[in-house]
Amino acid sequence: MKTIEEINQSNLKKIISERKHPDFFPGDIVKVGVRITEGKRDRIQYFEGVCIAKKNRDINSSFTVRKISFGEGVERTFALYSPIVDTIKVVRSGKVRRAKLYYLRDRTGKSARIAEKIKKKIGIDIETKIQQVTEENVMPESEEKIEEAPKAETKAETKAETKAETPKAETPKVETKTAQKKAPEKEQKKQEQPKEKEEQKK
Repeated sequence: MKTIEEINQSNLKKIISERKHPDFFPGDIVKVGVRITEGKRDRIQYFEGVCIAKKNRDINSSFTVRKISFGEGVERTFALYSPIVDTIKVVRSGKVRRAKLYYLRDRTGKSARIAEKIKKKIGIDIETKIQQVTEENVMPESEEKIEEAPKAETKAETKAETKAETPKAETPKVETKTAQKKAPEKEQKKQEQPKEKEEQKK
């Protein structure tokens, strides 16, 4: 036969698989969505306040929320895994040093305020996996670098060859242009020389 604890644990696992509530602690401002049935209709009513106490007892876990409504303090205790509790939303996390904040019952105004807890992330996340350095991981990288080095050398050689060829190809073009310019000048001089000789004879 199963004991009551075993039955409660099996039921708790079933409830947790169906729905998950966020982690919250005393001092947090919590917004609880309560399911209310009115005749045949269901509606959700939100109850927002400071969580002043939390009790962890497996399936019997509960938490107490306190708020001030029209100048009067109102406290309400919810069963954590109750079907009445539809949603739980953490509005703001508070910085406190006690598990039970019953001292807030005697305080009003500014003295009843709770400082906000600022979460800071320092360093790397724990979830990030660090790869172990092995010969298999190191060797392929070194081989790739060795392969890349001769490729870079061949590229540099091809570029140097192309640069050397280009000025050789350009030089004859310049010579041909200069030769073409000089040819008509020589013809003009030849034509001018006989004319000068005829004028001298006259």
